Amino acid sequence: MELAITLDNRLSEPLHRQLYEELRRAILSCRLKPGERLPSTRALANSLGVSRATVTLGYEQLIAEGYLEAVIGSGTRVCGQLPDDLLRTVPVNQLQTESFALNGSKACGIKLSAYGEYLDDSRPLEGVDPDLPISFKTGRPALEEFPVAEWRRLLLRHCRTASERLLDYAPEMRGDPQLRAAICSYLGRSRAVRCSADQIIIINGSQQAIDLVTKILIERGDTVAVENPGYLGARRAFLAQGAKLVPIPVDESGIVVEALDSKNAVRAKLVYVTPSHQFPTGAMLPLQRRLELLKWAERRGAIIIEDDYDSEFRFGSRPIPALQGLSDGNNVIYVGTFSKVLFPSLRIGYMVVPESLMRVFTRARWIADRQTPTLEQLALADFLNEGHLERHLRRMRTLYDKRRQALIRALKLHFEDRVEVLGENAGLHLMARLRTNFSDEEVVLRAAEVGVGLLSAKIYYLHEARSGEFVFGYGGLSERRISEGIKRLAKALR
Repeated sequence: MELAITLDNRLSEPLHRQLYEELRRAILSCRLKPGERLPSTRALANSLGVSRATVTLGYEQLIAEGYLEAVIGSGTRVCGQLPDDLLRTVPVNQLQTESFALNGSKACGIKLSAYGEYLDDSRPLEGVDPDLPISFKTGRPALEEFPVAEWRRLLLRHCRTASERLLDYAPEMRGDPQLRAAICSYLGRSRAVRCSADQIIIINGSQQAIDLVTKILIERGDTVAVENPGYLGARRAFLAQGAKLVPIPVDESGIVVEALDSKNAVRAKLVYVTPSHQFPTGAMLPLQRRLELLKWAERRGAIIIEDDYDSEFRFGSRPIPALQGLSDGNNVIYVGTFSKVLFPSLRIGYMVVPESLMRVFTRARWIADRQTPTLEQLALADFLNEGHLERHLRRMRTLYDKRRQALIRALKLHFEDRVEVLGENAGLHLMARLRTNFSDEEVVLRAAEVGVGLLSAKIYYLHEARSGEFVFGYGGLSERRISEGIKRLAKALR
């Protein structure tokens, strides 16, 4: 049998130890299955171009630890039952992580760009463990309520009439014209966005829009103003490009616009905001502040990224027009997505770009990944044009309002005067300040012990973070599970 094993005599680690590690990983990852026979020491030595003694030493160590067994007349085989203590202390996924680190860019001597260096050194994006029975994960809609049958019908409609054109590269780099026209009409009605279909670029989710804006407008060392606390994905994109981030405080009404005139922020060429439902606090930027922000951008010659990620869900009040619609549109790049409205795996978002920037953004979009899948674009265009989207939104607003109220009731019932609820009037999440005797880390761990996934808001702060703030996503949880989750959490924190 052939074994995919790589040994490197340039490393300080002895060859027999390298062989031992490679075989151990193969066994624990099930590439070598229990009972499977290994090559003889002579055959493997010839295959790897090493001495027979090297292979013998590696085999002997694995036999001693209980990974391999030497069977008389049958050669060397993987043990049928591996050592339990090793399996408990060294999970397979940890071994895979260790293997990745061992063979990563630095270990292999690969020179990365500044962008690559940042990604290599930065921590992964944190989130709530999806495996926990009750997870207050943010950004997850009620997937069980999506009209799958209607969506399937629209997809089949275009599959039945599919021509070679549908299977070929799309001729329009900005996205399907029908979808762009439908989005333009929808944004004009629902968000008072002022644009033509020609200003809309279809993208693979709002994160790609942020990435494109960053690469086109930001140079290493440029100053970018961000909400504090704020969306982690945007912050990471800016830092990866080498931007200098200036945190702008957020209060109960959203970003504090006057702080943009501070000494540190005065040179900002871009500001990222979530005005309709500030992430994560849930604050809504009032009209007066919106106008002040637009005046600041015009005065400074700066660009505003308006991330309108879940503006469709508003409870008890009418939405304020988008920033883009309150201006002439020259200083605002408007970003939206269907991930929260429909379902996350539908990687279709959109950006509304000032006319002066259309050419460069269109070209950057093509270089990034050429196009968004055509079939899904056509189905989504029909979904909008035939009124399915707005019917779905009406149903979801009612459903999410019930789940929102259930969460607020449960928090006040079980925590009483030890909780302060923030940002509860819009979106699919709210933030709560819990007064406990435990650190944020202890709260999250205690919640996990009772099967509740919870996220501290600390990760969303750029510098000094407030303690006791937690983000509760409720879109993907039933009222019963919301109530049960808060009950478990309160019991765990007694």
